[in-house]
Amino acid sequence: MKSRLVTIFGGSGFIGRYVVEKLAARGDVIRVAVRHPAEGLFLKPLGDLGQIEIIAANLKNEASVKRAVAHADCVINLVAVLYESGGQRFDALHHEGAARVARCSREAGAKTLVQVSALGADKQSSSSYARTKALGEEAVLEAFPGATILRPSVVFGPEDGFYNRFASLAAKLPVLPLPGLETKFQPVYVRDVAEAIVRASLGGKAVEGESFSLGGPQVKSLRALLEEMMDYTGVHRPLMGISSGLAMLQATFLGLLPNPPLTRDQVRLLAHDNVVPEGARGLADLGITPTRISAVLPSYMEHHRRYGQFKTG
Repeated sequence: MKSRLVTIFGGSGFIGRYVVEKLAARGDVIRVAVRHPAEGLFLKPLGDLGQIEIIAANLKNEASVKRAVAHADCVINLVAVLYESGGQRFDALHHEGAARVARCSREAGAKTLVQVSALGADKQSSSSYARTKALGEEAVLEAFPGATILRPSVVFGPEDGFYNRFASLAAKLPVLPLPGLETKFQPVYVRDVAEAIVRASLGGKAVEGESFSLGGPQVKSLRALLEEMMDYTGVHRPLMGISSGLAMLQATFLGLLPNPPLTRDQVRLLAHDNVVPEGARGLADLGITPTRISAVLPSYMEHHRRYGQFKTG
């Protein structure tokens, strides 16, 4: 197995840490490009001495992107934000930043490029998140035609921002007023997504220039997902459906918080199902059997139980 130099933008994030772990196990040399290198130091023990390098890079700074992709055999772009804050804007990162990574990767001679987008990416979407994700896909393929696009649904795992956030809210609030309770999702396990990224990074005709929609084996409404979560935490709260209009009003104020639980753009996203389109290529086409929610969720929802793993009944 030949060692490669792999550059990962956003490698210190939720998905990135699992990708780094899998690449390190393969024997690849990994360059993790992040805005704040100190925040990525926890990744170093995942590899041998000198195998994992943490460097500073910002998708809005072309010179730093060029330094990050220099001599890389493969480049993986995981950078994304769920809400805009300060200089972190959807278009600057999802669209312009992705295009910059693709262009610089091609110029540096990278053999493969993996762009992680999102299920539901659509240039016509009313959601800025979904729209800029689609524009980013288009720009990446224009600059690097052989790139592989991966579109995961909601990603779950121990450090996720989905189940953990709702479990925390349920612990604090007597009722959960939410829009889109009947919206369908197809949650996908983070290790399955990481494995898909690694397999796509190896290149080949089966993945070059192709797009894959990544979803788990179960399609459930938001209501069903939250009810299952509460069964595991032991903290049950009534779920109250609210109209999109009321949700928009609610999100207007919540969106002002430093780490908003709901934004106006997310309300727009919740108006549409987030499932793998019929006939789309997915995990099975990459040789991966998706993991069921029940096989993983209980293991980290116990931290939200009143007495953790010692809680019974």
